Amino acid sequence: MRVMAQIAMVMNLDKCIGCHTCSVTCKQAWTNRQGTEYIWFNNVETRPGVGYPRGWEDQDKWEGGWERTSSGKLKPRAGGRLKKLATIFHNPKLPTIKDYYEPWTYEYDALLSAPKGQKTQPTAQPLSQLTGKPINKVEWSSNWDDNLGGSTETLDEDPVLKQMNMEVAHEIEESFMFYLPRICEHCLNPTCVSSCPSGAMYKRAEDGIVLVDQDQCRGWRMCVSGCPYKKVYFNHKSGKAEKCTFCYPRIEVGQPTVCSETCVGRLRYLGVLLYDADRVAEAAATENEQDLYQAQKDILLDPHDPAVIREALAAGIPHSWLDAAKASPIYDLIFTYGVALPLHPEYRTLPMVWYIPPLSPIVDQVTRTGNDGEDHKILLSAISNMRIPLEYLAGLFTAGDTAPVELSLRRLAAMRSYMRDINLGNETREEIAEAVGMTGQQIQEMYKLLAIAKYDDRYVIPTASPETPRGIASLDPFGGTDPSALDAFPNLGEGAPEACHTEASNGEGGKVSLLSWSGDRPDSMFPPKKD
Repeated sequence: MRVMAQIAMVMNLDKCIGCHTCSVTCKQAWTNRQGTEYIWFNNVETRPGVGYPRGWEDQDKWEGGWERTSSGKLKPRAGGRLKKLATIFHNPKLPTIKDYYEPWTYEYDALLSAPKGQKTQPTAQPLSQLTGKPINKVEWSSNWDDNLGGSTETLDEDPVLKQMNMEVAHEIEESFMFYLPRICEHCLNPTCVSSCPSGAMYKRAEDGIVLVDQDQCRGWRMCVSGCPYKKVYFNHKSGKAEKCTFCYPRIEVGQPTVCSETCVGRLRYLGVLLYDADRVAEAAATENEQDLYQAQKDILLDPHDPAVIREALAAGIPHSWLDAAKASPIYDLIFTYGVALPLHPEYRTLPMVWYIPPLSPIVDQVTRTGNDGEDHKILLSAISNMRIPLEYLAGLFTAGDTAPVELSLRRLAAMRSYMRDINLGNETREEIAEAVGMTGQQIQEMYKLLAIAKYDDRYVIPTASPETPRGIASLDPFGGTDPSALDAFPNLGEGAPEACHTEASNGEGGKVSLLSWSGDRPDSMFPPKKD
């Protein structure tokens, strides 16, 4: 067993309102310069739909991800080293600007400089941000089918509908929809890293974040083809590949990603997972695609297991990371409550951004029939016939297996019914929890995490430096120390405070704990004076 740590995310789709605040703030923070006009590290798609870039899930066309050979081994769907070498100067498996969209701005000067008394109303014509030339007709964008706006044109092109052999109504009042926010999955077995000829793509050993070394990148774009989620982009201005960085500068100081920080629905959770790196290839090569979800769960380790803790310490994982793993909301949502599922596990990349499937507006639908829409017996029996088909959700999250999706939705529905009794002052009914394989205490804890969790409950992120513990905001900014701030020291892990003090007292130049700084000039912050 070789224990490694991974920063992971869970998104609760039951709370996403499709406001796109995450996309806008990510755009402003990371892709607001030349060459990145069409690049969206974070985007929110309306499902069913074709997504961004157009039809990214159609791996028969793009050949992203891995495939299992007859010998039980994995190889990239786009081909191995020889094929990549043969197509290194011409890679046909790439989305074009038509699959993304030609970014545009507007000719605002025509409005601002319009002369007085002009008889016709001045207009701002759309201008291409790539060529600067006028665009006669805008026909596609990163969010063209938002809220099923383009459903009559694009609905039948949804790859999941084709995969699951499903048909849906085109009439808005009879169809279904939900929002799917997407970022890079920061996979345990990323095809983009394996596809890069120059070795510029890499997965950080300390936190599992997948990044691009801009100095090493040669712009071959094999990573774009290899990524089945199409979350690697090519900057035509710099000639380099770019992708979601998981806001690693923020993660390193214990802050959540920008998309998580600004999420209006508070639907994102961040935390640490431990996994067995020696079993990654074995899990990804699982023969049956519908077993990949369970195979990925099997290589994730219990942070409370003494054997796992012992191996993690031997591997050099800091105590603060182990403490964060024990308090991780990600582990609870995947294992304790069993409601989070991976996106397209059949790509065999072992994605580390998981989703809680959306619960249809089933209560109103049941109530219209004259029944009690909150009664657990009626509610749980109606799950399989809800407006959002189980088969469609299974095509997204479990390679077509409806059982894990139904269990997740049943637990969400049971939580609603169980908590109604508490909120109305009625006696709790343990049979509701037992019907979904949980206890009443577990349902209440799940409710606290999914419905009323505070900031530090949703984002359990260890800092890169053990001298910056979680809860540092409780310090007095005027030089004193709030006595309650001293309680943050145990979060550093066993032996960590002594290690910090030893480093500060023995080092000629290095880190100084701001928690104990009195305001004088510490010698350890400055190099020794020369004679």
